[in-house]
Amino acid sequence: MTHDDDSMRAQIDGEQRHLRTLYERLDALRGQAAARLAAALREGGGTPQANAERDAAVQRHAGRLARLEAAENGLCFGRLDLDDGEHRYIGRIGLRQEHDDTGDTDDTGRTGPPLIDWRAPAARPFYTATATAPHGVRRRRHIATRDRQVVGLDDEILGRPPADGQDLPVVGQAALLAALGAERTGHMHDIVATLQAEQDAVIRAPHRGVLVVQGGPGTGKTAVALHRAAYLLYTQPRLAAGGVLVIGPSAAFLTYIEQVLPGLGETGAVPATVADLFPGVSADRVEDPAVAALKGRAEMAAVVAAAVREHQTPPAEGLTVEAAGEPLHLDGATCGRAAERARATGLPHNQARRVLAREITAHLARELAETTRRLADRLEADIADVLAESGVGAAIDADLAAMDGVFDPTADPTAGPAGPGDLLGPRDAPALERELRQDPGVQAAVQALWPALTPQRLLARLYADPDRLRRAAPGLTAAERSLLARAPGGGWSPADVPLLDEAADLLGEDDQATRARAAREHARQVAYAQGVLDITAGGADRPARNSGNGGDGGDDSGDHGLSAADLIDAGALAERHRHATTSTLAERARADRTWAFGHLIVDEAQELSPMAWRTVMRRCPGRSMTVVGDLAQTGDPAGASSWEQVLAPHVGHRFRLARLSVNYRTPAEIMAATEDLLAAIGPATPPPRSVRSTGVPPWRMGTTPAELPQVLAELAAAETTAGGRLAVIVPPQRIAELGAAIAQTVPAVCYGPRPDLTRPAVVLSARQAKGLEFDAVLIADPAAIATGSARGRNDLYVALTRATSRLGVVHTGPPPAELARITPLPRGHRPAVAQPAGDAHVKPAGRPDAADRPARP
Repeated sequence: MTHDDDSMRAQIDGEQRHLRTLYERLDALRGQAAARLAAALREGGGTPQANAERDAAVQRHAGRLARLEAAENGLCFGRLDLDDGEHRYIGRIGLRQEHDDTGDTDDTGRTGPPLIDWRAPAARPFYTATATAPHGVRRRRHIATRDRQVVGLDDEILGRPPADGQDLPVVGQAALLAALGAERTGHMHDIVATLQAEQDAVIRAPHRGVLVVQGGPGTGKTAVALHRAAYLLYTQPRLAAGGVLVIGPSAAFLTYIEQVLPGLGETGAVPATVADLFPGVSADRVEDPAVAALKGRAEMAAVVAAAVREHQTPPAEGLTVEAAGEPLHLDGATCGRAAERARATGLPHNQARRVLAREITAHLARELAETTRRLADRLEADIADVLAESGVGAAIDADLAAMDGVFDPTADPTAGPAGPGDLLGPRDAPALERELRQDPGVQAAVQALWPALTPQRLLARLYADPDRLRRAAPGLTAAERSLLARAPGGGWSPADVPLLDEAADLLGEDDQATRARAAREHARQVAYAQGVLDITAGGADRPARNSGNGGDGGDDSGDHGLSAADLIDAGALAERHRHATTSTLAERARADRTWAFGHLIVDEAQELSPMAWRTVMRRCPGRSMTVVGDLAQTGDPAGASSWEQVLAPHVGHRFRLARLSVNYRTPAEIMAATEDLLAAIGPATPPPRSVRSTGVPPWRMGTTPAELPQVLAELAAAETTAGGRLAVIVPPQRIAELGAAIAQTVPAVCYGPRPDLTRPAVVLSARQAKGLEFDAVLIADPAAIATGSARGRNDLYVALTRATSRLGVVHTGPPPAELARITPLPRGHRPAVAQPAGDAHVKPAGRPDAADRPARP
């Protein structure tokens, strides 16, 4: 029912008054959080526990302030009117009454808090109530705001009419379709105000284990995964301690989604591609697809392990060590026993190295002691011979015999003095071993037998040495090993990162040097603190001027008062002045390869290779994961063909599969044009059903290879005049060429490895376009995309399903057979450009099943 402008204004004014109250409360809570953060930063320590408590308080108040800041835009977006007369306002965060400064949500909603968090159980009917299952809801109202102003209302009547018989107003266009028809901005926005029942069920699914969300184009699987992360962090606070790792297919994709979780009040998320998961390595080397596919195979884990083991195999002939100026021999059996004992510990390579070093040093100490004993024996024998020849020895024996009582008459007359074996007593052996550990010759021997390795050094050696490759990878063919071979240098590719991570897991890190540096730094700080205390103590010990007797001196035996040294020692003073840790959880997690995340999101998960999955699984030992993707869009040659294939090695069958079947983004006209291609990719893959139609059919146009750059530039210029954002998707090897051609007529176009998606037009490959959406899409040379790789058809399917309004295809020569049902345009004819997406006519496309029907049609 449509009301006049006065009625609309009155309703908006009423909601504006409530919104004003909410923002006043939000501002007050921000002030409190800022004050508490400032107070925590001013706190002094004194003990390690006090410093830890201060750091925890700083992190807690900083996180609280960040969540309150994130709620500024779209603080309140909905209202539920229940059958019992209760009103529930739904928003990004929960706000209590003013007397309660916690700002937490009342989950029941029965006490009527000013605002209920969208994740609270009391808010769920906002997403799940329908006319046939209203859940006690009479009216659902969407509140559209801009800044702090209410700009529109949209009402739906559910359930029975009110008892007074008065009709409830229905105002404005449906919020969902309005959002779908809006122009793209270059960033994904949260869909917290327009979540559908199918999506809400996935978001609130039980958190244990791995949840796989299979969804075709436009089903909102990325948004669902991000909202699920926000929901889990709200309902399972313990997950927040580890943060959330969000893995996406490209840097452009991560930029596209970067505002979603912060907009939902969650700041503990770390966005990354698989290539970003090894701190300190920039994986920007371009890899041949065949090499990347080989490096992604599961058997490469065994290759890396074999490369590590080869560095733990000592030479059978042993080696000679120059220790303490003496040449000492380590035989092969001794080296083998030391290596076996090191391996038996089960420690990573670099940590087990300490065991081998200890074994070798102890053996060398015994060897050196034996050498010393033999030298002493020879020296004693030489002295005895000299004395015997000179006759001095007999005279000494006579004198000793005359010294009655000096020697034990019961002693063995054949026993000599203390033997050379006693030259090194029990107390001397450890000191000798410590000395040998610092000996350059011994250190060189340990390095030769069990070298300290970094992942980079291990892989560089492996790639550069054909013999090492042959020994480490006997299961690969000679041709496959030749693909891996390359000279040192040249950087690392994204496909190398899982291998580096595998090596890092096997090698470990010998943290003795790190601990030593930390100990030295702590000692320096304590010494500095002691110096400060000494200065203050010196000042306190100086005799005070005695004004009573007028003299310069006085009795210096009196009490001159307490000094700082009497109240605190140097260690406590150093701890007190340690800076509070203000780095965010995300910053700390990003820099730590071994960080264990509380929850992990893998988007476009079908693209991950088996080796990449091993890397990902190490980041989340608790296996709390949301895996989202579409097997029909797998483009990577090492990617997934089934979820069981990639997950079974890590979790067996302990994962749940949820499906999203409704396409909210891609118009029905475009999805119809992809049916033949989807059938060719996987006949058993059902297409998602579109809920909207724009009335703008996709088109295709033929041209010559020579004319393609110019034709594409003209079409791009025409499309950008229609408003919204345009993506021109081209074969990857032609991005620079065609991007430069388009730039001649569309100067604002962007292309390259890190495209700016906020530009009016971008030139991308199909891989770069994964997970993204645009108002309009032009596809150049679809045949080259479809034949460009082993899964080129999947890439073409990705390209065809990125548009929310308009799609055009420009082909050179006959188009791929799967695109035959796209309407052809005569050569030389230019398509009519539709209105901008926000002005297009939007209507429901058919009637989905009840389970898939949007909650707010």
